[in-house]
Amino acid sequence: MADPVWAERGDAAAVTEHVARAILRPGPARLALPGGQTPVPIFEALKARDLPWAATELWPTDDRIVPHDHPASNFGLLSAAFGRRGATLHPLEEGDAPPRFDLVWLGMGADGHVASIFPNLRLPEDGAPTVLRVTPDPLPPEAPFDRLTLNLPALTATDEIILVLSGEEKRVVLEAAVAGTRDLPVSRLIARATCPVTIFWSAA
Repeated sequence: MADPVWAERGDAAAVTEHVARAILRPGPARLALPGGQTPVPIFEALKARDLPWAATELWPTDDRIVPHDHPASNFGLLSAAFGRRGATLHPLEEGDAPPRFDLVWLGMGADGHVASIFPNLRLPEDGAPTVLRVTPDPLPPEAPFDRLTLNLPALTATDEIILVLSGEEKRVVLEAAVAGTRDLPVSRLIARATCPVTIFWSAA
């Protein structure tokens, strides 16, 4: 089990610097990135940086099963942000075997979900890293779609994990998960992680 570390600063600039350093490490960089609107300002800051994009490969940690040009598509979000920077972008396909990552960046829902692994989904947590098709229950009204998600073996097959979240409600949930007092997807992620886990939390 990893012993998570809380970053001294949890704002967008701190996350941008951390992810940029991962991309600047020697050799190709393989990163799994979240979707939704929360990471958009960080994506904008990253794409403005002079980084070795041609040697960078990006995957979504999860995605809605919609066309890539749909507003709800996480792959579409990555394409809009980084496609013209020369990064190699990989859409998720059910049953694919993702590589070992250099960095996995995850958000967390107020219910403790990570990627599209929700509390009421009891997915296999052993075996090979793969991409699974899941149906949230209930479907979130703002995104009522089936999903594709990296499973826990894929999310933890990485050199490091960062969790980026904001708000006091989520902090309380994450503190309980770190303490092991609640059985949530994020607590199971932390329990099986053998790499550094850094938490970037901001008040808003």
